[in-house]
Amino acid sequence: MTIIKSQPFGIQRKIVANMTADSNKNIPHVTYMYEADVTDFFAYFKEFNAKNPADKKVTFNTVILKVIAEALKKVPNLNAHLEFNRKLVRGRLHIIKEINITMPMIFPNGEMMTVNLLDFGNKNIYEMTEYIDNLKKKIENTNLEQAMYEVSLRDTLIELRKGHPILALYRAIGSLTGKDKINVLKGKEKRKHDSIPKHKRVTVDDLKQGTVMVTNFGSLYPGQKGAGAMLEIIPPQITAYAIGAVTKKPVVITENNEDKIVIRSILPICIAFDHRALDFDDIIPMIKAFDDIFSNFGSIFPES
Repeated sequence: MTIIKSQPFGIQRKIVANMTADSNKNIPHVTYMYEADVTDFFAYFKEFNAKNPADKKVTFNTVILKVIAEALKKVPNLNAHLEFNRKLVRGRLHIIKEINITMPMIFPNGEMMTVNLLDFGNKNIYEMTEYIDNLKKKIENTNLEQAMYEVSLRDTLIELRKGHPILALYRAIGSLTGKDKINVLKGKEKRKHDSIPKHKRVTVDDLKQGTVMVTNFGSLYPGQKGAGAMLEIIPPQITAYAIGAVTKKPVVITENNEDKIVIRSILPICIAFDHRALDFDDIIPMIKAFDDIFSNFGSIFPES
């Protein structure tokens, strides 16, 4: 075996590797593949966007975020954090009022990191678009390695508060020593970075975990034909959603007691949930909420 290149993990990869490893180790995942018939919904979206001026254009990703937020308002028990002590077998589910969506975003350096989209339950699609655009501007003003280091430091302190000093120590050693250490800002550079107002740069609040995870594979590769079948739930969240790409598929429908095959636009959505907190019957109301929204979508699209 010939190694052609050896590349150490940067801080982004370290954070993702640590979160997903913890997720895989500690969370009993269950996934369900939901296929939404979005024929009329998607056609309306394209007509809606075509009528909008350039400064009012919205992405399909933003529209789907709105759909998920509206569905969670109908099923608030899924917008929750889990507190679970396995040794004592004690658990508590914290239902959260605000819908804060954790969403992976590709940063200017080509790396992907999750961002926290705050209070999307109370925003229309224009306000969501403006929020995401402003977040992209904040990213441009930010030293991303420094911001990610602050996230890593916060997570280390959380482990200390949980009574895991050895784990916190190892995290600190891995971050600050050796060839793979993180290049944090110091002295004048750090003071200059910190002098940027917080509303103009990315902070820990922008990178911390929200109440639900949404990953849109379809936005990364719109022409794809597959679907996500498994994705990590990042604690303390209890659900995650992987959105595929809209694809035309043959579907059997019944009209006048006769079956016939028609071509419909289908959007695959993988719904993952933490089996410690939820059973499948807890997910059924969410599926029904999706069915209702995709059939009666007038409230999703503002008039102007």
